[in-house]
Parts: sequence; C-alpha cells; structure tokens
Amino acid sequence: MFIDNITIYVKAGNGGNGAVSFHREKYVSAGGPDGGDGGRGGNVIFKVDSGANTLLAFRYKRKFVAEPGGDGKAGKMHGKNGADVIVTVPKGTLIKDPESGKIIFDMASADEYVLCKGGRGGWGNRHFATPTRQIPRFAKSGTKGEEREVLLELKMLAEVGLIGFPNVGKSSILSRISAAKPKIANYHFTTLSPNLGVVSVREGRGFLAADIPGLIEGALEGAGLGHAFLRHIDRCRLLLHVVDISGQDGRSPSEDIDKIDSELLKYSPDLATRPQIIVANKTDSADMMSEQVVAFKEKCKQLGRHLVYVSAVTGEGLDELVSVTSEILNELPPLTVYESEITPEDEAARTAGGDKTTTVRREGRKYIVEGEWLFNFMGQINFSDYESLNFFQRVLSKNGVIDKLREAGIEEGDTVSIYDFEFDFVY
Repeated sequence: MFIDNITIYVKAGNGGNGAVSFHREKYVSAGGPDGGDGGRGGNVIFKVDSGANTLLAFRYKRKFVAEPGGDGKAGKMHGKNGADVIVTVPKGTLIKDPESGKIIFDMASADEYVLCKGGRGGWGNRHFATPTRQIPRFAKSGTKGEEREVLLELKMLAEVGLIGFPNVGKSSILSRISAAKPKIANYHFTTLSPNLGVVSVREGRGFLAADIPGLIEGALEGAGLGHAFLRHIDRCRLLLHVVDISGQDGRSPSEDIDKIDSELLKYSPDLATRPQIIVANKTDSADMMSEQVVAFKEKCKQLGRHLVYVSAVTGEGLDELVSVTSEILNELPPLTVYESEITPEDEAARTAGGDKTTTVRREGRKYIVEGEWLFNFMGQINFSDYESLNFFQRVLSKNGVIDKLREAGIEEGDTVSIYDFEFDFVY
C-alpha cells in the first residue's frame, strides 16, 4: 500500500515542576531554601529516513508524545530532562497545518527539524529567596509542551517525472533507463503508486526519475486514479511526456498530448508550464510514415517541445533520451524547496488556540489578566526587546485582551499584571 498524505498528532513533553524544600542539617542553623528546578520536557523532532519513500509507517501509529521533564528535588537537584521523540519521514515530506494548508517546513531542506519544543522546567524555591523573603514556600510549575496536529504530505524529490496515459510504456522506459523494477503488464493502471529510479549518466552523474501512475481525461472529477499522485512531480524540473506513437489503443497521439496538458493545467497552472520532452514510445510497432505520425510530429513542432522517438522493447532511442534529458536538466533551475508559509501571528494564534478563555480581575488600580493560553504565550516573548514587545501587544489586541480590560473599566495609567509582567495601560 502506498500512503503519501496523512494527519498525525504530536505533543512535546511538559516541563517538570520546581521543588519547595529547605536544607536541614545538624549543626547548620540557617540552611535556607534548596528546592531544585524541574527538567525540560522532550522535543518532537522530525528526521529524514533516506530509505523510506512512503508514509506507510503512520498507518497505525498517528500519535507521538515526548517524555515530560522530572520534578526538581531537595538539595538543589535538577529534575531529569524528558527524552525527545523522533519521527522519521521520507526526504521531501512537507509538514503542513491541516486547517489552513500552509507549509510549516519542507523536509527536503534539512535532515532534522524540531516541530514542537518541550516545556521549560519550573524554578525551585531557592530562586525566590531575598533579604526580605528568606523562607519562600512556593516554586514555579513547569510550562506545557507544544502540541498540534500536522498534515504530512510526501512530494518525491525526483528531478524528472514520466507522465502520460495508462499503458503508454512509462514503467517500461523507467525499467530500461534505471535499475527500478516496477510492475509491468499490458493493461490500464498497472502502476498504482509512483516508482523511483536513479538514471546514470556519463562521468558519474545522474538524475532521479519518477514514473507517475497514468492520467486519463476527467481525472479532476475523480476518473481513473484522479490527480492523487501528481503532487509527486511538483518538484520535478523536467517532464517526460510519454505517448504511444503506434496508436494501438485507438487513440490519437496528438489528442493525447492535449488531454494530458489539460489535466496538468487543471491541477496546477505552474506544473502545466514545466519544460517537457515528448517521448514517442512503441516505434517498433508504429508506421512512421502514417498521416497520424506526421501530424503528431507537426504538433510537437508547434508546441516547441523536444521530440525523441524510443522503443522500450528494443531499447531504440533510450540512450538519446537520457542524454537529451541530462543536457536540458543542466540548464534548468535547481529542485524546488518550499519555504515556510507560517507567520509569527499564525503561530501565536495557534498557541492561543483551543481554550482562549481570558479572565480579568481588579485589585485596587491593578488589573490582573490570566488565561492558560497567555501563560504559554508569555514564554515566547523577550520583554527586553522592542520588536518582541510590539509583537506581544499585537497578539493581546488580536485576541481581545485589550477590549476586556476596557470593559472592566481600566483607565490610562492603571497597572496591568500578566503573570509577573506588569506595565502601565496607555490608550
């Protein structure tokens, strides 16, 4: 079974709690607080598995939770840091937000990515001792680890994609120009999943080619295998458009080109403009002087596409095909790597997601603001940095905190307290 699109749940470990403890030792009259800090929660780390080419491993396991940090202990003992959880994916996997569809990270650009960070460990009571507060009987709790659902979408890293109608010989060509061993038979949809093959070129160079299961007219509406596998040629720099030049199935090679081009355009206008080489296969059983072949040749000339005649059965023209493909690849831009589409505001909104309940209560001229999402969000802010403070203000405004303060009757100059961070309210 081939799986290339799946949603999973990941959660980093919570931070351990700080300890409340006091040093007690015989003949030591003023031991003082010695509560240790909590340990850091484990991260969720995505790593590339170079030997995988499917997301089948996620068919039965879709929940990944990292280990929480250990609580601090007496004697200034630090809690144990939680173990990271490693999620292995094939190279070329896109990590996306399932709701917006935005790309979080492209695993083609790095072999490792930390998706969710573990919670910070809480401080033990020894941190809160002051000359006027020598016996602090409190400590900080650890923060929660990040969690989210993500959509994993595999886009293979093939530089060259073989496209065309079913049974035109794509798999046969791939098996002849590479070491790939795809299933080959004389009926529609023999190929039910993309096949990859490394094509060697002179001087030790080469390229990765993918045979994409056949398209048919009406694929957008779900006919045949639909557009399910076209995502695997999104990265391809060059397309080999394979056509049955013999017309044995009663189709016109010229019309086949138009129909496949139409399906590419419906799926992605960008993909439809990708450079193409027309590969006229089955020359061993074609009448090369027929009107149909002459019209096909003229069609390719009008489109301005390179035309190569081959036979996957006899091997005729395959060396020329590999050579021409390699030469064109040398002139094309590098493989597509997708940039993250997630903005800081998107990330803040996600952190505030779920329960966005915010409470405001008044104590004299001080307004105390609380909320679980705010508690987690505060850890992302560097309060000594001007830009970070501006970002903090935008998030408060966007999530209705400023409106709630006004509804509670706050006036200019009143103090706002949000988890130990205080500032004067200014309109």
